[in-house]
Amino acid sequence: MICYCRKAVGIAVCIIMLAIPAAVCAQQPQGYTLGQLTDAATHHLPAILQKQALVNGARANVTDARHTALPSLKIQDEVTMATANSATGTYLPMGAMISTSGAIRADNISQPATGNIGMLYGEYELINFGLRKARVTNAEVNEQLTETDLSKDIYLLKLQVGKLYFTMLRNLYQLGVDEQNINRYKAVYNVIQAIAKAGIRAGVDSSLALAELSRAQISYDRKRGDIMQLQQQMAFLTGIPDSIRIDTSSKRYDVALSPAAWSNTPDTQNPLVAYFRKQRELYEATNNLIKKSYLPKILLAGGLWGRGSSIDYANADNYKSMGTGLGYQRFNYGVGLAFTYNIVDLVHRKDKLAVNNYNIQASNYGLEQQKQALNTALHQAQTAIQTAEANLQNLPVQLQAATDAYEQKVAQYRAGIINLVDLTNASFVLYRAQTDYVEVLNDWLQANLDKAAATGNLDLFIQSIKN
Repeated sequence: MICYCRKAVGIAVCIIMLAIPAAVCAQQPQGYTLGQLTDAATHHLPAILQKQALVNGARANVTDARHTALPSLKIQDEVTMATANSATGTYLPMGAMISTSGAIRADNISQPATGNIGMLYGEYELINFGLRKARVTNAEVNEQLTETDLSKDIYLLKLQVGKLYFTMLRNLYQLGVDEQNINRYKAVYNVIQAIAKAGIRAGVDSSLALAELSRAQISYDRKRGDIMQLQQQMAFLTGIPDSIRIDTSSKRYDVALSPAAWSNTPDTQNPLVAYFRKQRELYEATNNLIKKSYLPKILLAGGLWGRGSSIDYANADNYKSMGTGLGYQRFNYGVGLAFTYNIVDLVHRKDKLAVNNYNIQASNYGLEQQKQALNTALHQAQTAIQTAEANLQNLPVQLQAATDAYEQKVAQYRAGIINLVDLTNASFVLYRAQTDYVEVLNDWLQANLDKAAATGNLDLFIQSIKN
């Protein structure tokens, strides 16, 4: 039997559920609690593990962004065999150019010469006007966004598991109701058979009672099938085998909702809201990165190189043996500052900022949409809670009255005062009252779950569910 009571301070709902038949609980005496199931789901579902991998990737990207500040330092060595004919004059770069230095003469010579060059060259962005910091900040905010995206998906997964959990609970208790209904019709059938054998009642009552018993058995079997499908869904989410049973050993749920613990407004730290807020922060950080990316740069460059050639440095027309060009003969070093700025980048900067500003605008709309959705969900949940609480106060009266009526009808039927139709009607009224109790309880639990999700108190709600 279920009892419902309201305390003066806050709301405390204590519900002792209908007794579940031993056959239901005997399959797994120690079932899983809601907290255990949500924890298993967050560590099993591949979609969550995928998001965790993305978080790890975003963290690695922060390290990569920090390492972009490192200077470039290249070491290279090249051995060549080619002709050496050059001409005085200046040319502009036209893609890949093969440089020939020295060997300026009146005629071209087709004789090849050997040579080699080795170089150590380094370059460092000495001043980039905040670009380095903007890169790291953008990577860090992106990491935070992926973390909030993971938190959002975990939050939604817990909500999904919670809804499935209470649906399983409702079906388990309904299975108990259906089994009680079967037992009642079995008792009625036995009574009818005894009376029919005594010649008090016609045998047709026995057939009608058997039909009602079969109908009750069909309802029971259908409910068992529903439970098996729900178990399969839970197994998919949690990784626990599909023979999973939830903990119904105590047949009791205590959910205390006090004003101090529960807010009546959507929480600003709700993961569903935090995701859109962090998305906007990322676009704002991207805005800053775009601005910094198109600023001038001052580079510090330096190099050390050595070169060898089989052409006589004193006489450009004296081609010596090939082997003489393979050793380093001349060494140089250089260091310098370079200022670079592409004026056309002003156009690119404007275009990219325009695109990103629309992204910021879209994220603002997404944030506002989520806030409104949570606010609507909260109001709907509060309305559903109020309705369920009012019904939970009235249903015990209905259940007791239906029970009393059924017992009276059984006695009257035994005495021959009423017919089988009156008795089956009383049995149906009792069955309907028990079913209504299960449905209203489920409505109350589901509504509280929705309220907790809307206000950002989902974890607190899960912890408050105690079997």
